[in-house]
Amino acid sequence: MMTKILIHGSGHKATSWNETISYMTSNEDVMCPDLFAILEEKEIFYANLYSSFIKYCDGIEGKIHLCGISLGGILALNYALDFPQKVKTLVLIGTPHKIPKVAFGIQNVIFRFLPKSIFETMAFDKKGTFALGNSMKDLDFTGRVNNVKCPALIICGKKDSANIKSAYYLSKNIKSAELKIIENTGHVVNEETPKTLARILTEYYSLND
Repeated sequence: MMTKILIHGSGHKATSWNETISYMTSNEDVMCPDLFAILEEKEIFYANLYSSFIKYCDGIEGKIHLCGISLGGILALNYALDFPQKVKTLVLIGTPHKIPKVAFGIQNVIFRFLPKSIFETMAFDKKGTFALGNSMKDLDFTGRVNNVKCPALIICGKKDSANIKSAYYLSKNIKSAELKIIENTGHVVNEETPKTLARILTEYYSLND
């Protein structure tokens, strides 16, 4: 069976996938990279994170299934576009196809007033979160998403107002993409509705492995 790589977002750690994985029928071939760890002490900028992610994926033999949420989805989409020969399937959860600058600016203002302790549960510390965010503000895959070659599944919580428009955009502009909108769920699908997500992923991978 091909390796499934589940990539967390900037607001959580790799352990955020644990409950979802526990409900998946076949989970022995699942890997969850820690985005901070794979940076290997390089500065926290998107270019460094993406190059580290490329190195991580290239270290896995054969084709891979990529599944990412939020920042993890951005990394997965970027990799699938740059290395189509390596990716078997692509699952994007709550993933923007371009950075929404207004919402992003508001988020940065809020983050600025949060205590450092809040960031202990997140992928990066306060300084790193700001540095990463500033390095991503011009990311835009609008003109590229129709180049995704592999089967794709787009997932979004119905209450994820920041990303639901992007979910519809991705589902319409990626060839052969499927769309799943999960009711009564916000952005963090893997923690809010892990059983539902596990069922969706299990069914999807059984059809595409």
